[in-house]
Amino acid sequence: MSNSTDTLARQRILSLLDEKSFMEIGSMVTARSTDFNLSKADTPSDGVITGYGLIDGNLVYVYSQDASVLKGTIGEMHSRKITALYDMAIKMGAPIIGLIDCAGIRLQESVDALQGLGEIFAKQTMASGVIPQLCAVFGSCGGGLTVVPALSDFTFVETDGKVFVNSPNAIPGNTEEKCNTASAQYQSGHSGFVDGVGSAEEIFAAIRELVCLLPGNQLEGTVNEDCTDDLNRACEGIAGMKGDTRLLLAAVSDDHVFVETKKDYARDMVIGFIKLNGMTVGAVANCTEVYDADGNKTEEFEAALTARGCNKAAEFVTFCDAFEIPVLTFTNVEGFAASMCSEKGLARAMAHLTKAFGEATVPKVNVITGNAYGSPYVIMNSKALGADLVYAWDSAKVGMMDARLAAKIMYEKENADLIDEKAREYEALQSSVQTAAGRGYVDLIIQPESTRKYAVAAFEMLYSKRVEGPMKKHGAK
Repeated sequence: MSNSTDTLARQRILSLLDEKSFMEIGSMVTARSTDFNLSKADTPSDGVITGYGLIDGNLVYVYSQDASVLKGTIGEMHSRKITALYDMAIKMGAPIIGLIDCAGIRLQESVDALQGLGEIFAKQTMASGVIPQLCAVFGSCGGGLTVVPALSDFTFVETDGKVFVNSPNAIPGNTEEKCNTASAQYQSGHSGFVDGVGSAEEIFAAIRELVCLLPGNQLEGTVNEDCTDDLNRACEGIAGMKGDTRLLLAAVSDDHVFVETKKDYARDMVIGFIKLNGMTVGAVANCTEVYDADGNKTEEFEAALTARGCNKAAEFVTFCDAFEIPVLTFTNVEGFAASMCSEKGLARAMAHLTKAFGEATVPKVNVITGNAYGSPYVIMNSKALGADLVYAWDSAKVGMMDARLAAKIMYEKENADLIDEKAREYEALQSSVQTAAGRGYVDLIIQPESTRKYAVAAFEMLYSKRVEGPMKKHGAK
């Protein structure tokens, strides 16, 4: 029975929540349908355990599908329990966590089960931007059910878990042996909605960490806690981290803690959460290099915006704005990715990121760490899009493009000596960070080592920011 302590679904809940804090709701519910001898089946809790509990003292609601009951399939009462839990979570203003282990729609209940699945989608849509939604996939999550983790704000998949719209063998020209598109690793690197892959213990730890970083609902505002780190701490060696901004963000954050999300997708764009003086801050940063724990370079990217990177950052900024979480960006970008694949969706993705930064009313701070050239710089949280404060390292460059390239375009028929002269002139007049600061596009030129000090001070000053935009239902795009 599902109310025993030996079912995997219940064990997952107990492993996730604070000890002895779980309170079950709807334990007596069973399947209502009698078609195809379903009434003869034992369906305790109709295959899903629902209830509430605590994570580090924070109220959360959780449901866990029980694969030992009709393979965890979704039926009428199964879905009704989940939607009722959503209603309660929204009313109480607390995060909801779904632990997925499901073989799909219950065939014996057909249209009732389909209606139930649609009602779950509707509740997720209603909850979006109201309460944080977290999801973890254990076992299988296939077909239309993949909408559930995709609609969630944060999703994790167990290492051996399977997530698929179509099974690998159903895709023309593919087999599971050739390319296992249902694997956790494939989905994490290509789907764009998976935040991490790992063991059950690693997933529970990641969820607990996120819950403690996030507000319970959209009205709470960003999370604040006591800070024991030096607010003026110099970040020694930070100038050498501008390529791998994962290291840079950790260096700036309280106690060097950086919680990265969507870590395997579009790795040229880094997103996640840091703490500044105890305040949760969302971070977005361009990335050109990745180093392993031993200091070896493992990946390298152009300083260019990609379609995937733009979409990844845009969704994150929108999430932060919905929950009043301030946004810090580190900009080091020179152009747009030039490839057939990226070109197909780049313009739309650029618009997506532009809209996200432009509409966000939370405190926004930008730090230019390298080159900030052309339209890509404008899109990356520039003054033009409403950044409240823009800082630049003293080694940064801000302008239309590389000075020598600009000189070659303007004086394409001239000799090399004149081009060199004009490049130096262009550098001084149009590409220097001093020029941008002189026009008010950069508020302050800082030493890299002082980045943490200025970031902390900026968000402290912006803490009471309030912006009222034009009245509208939502954007048309």
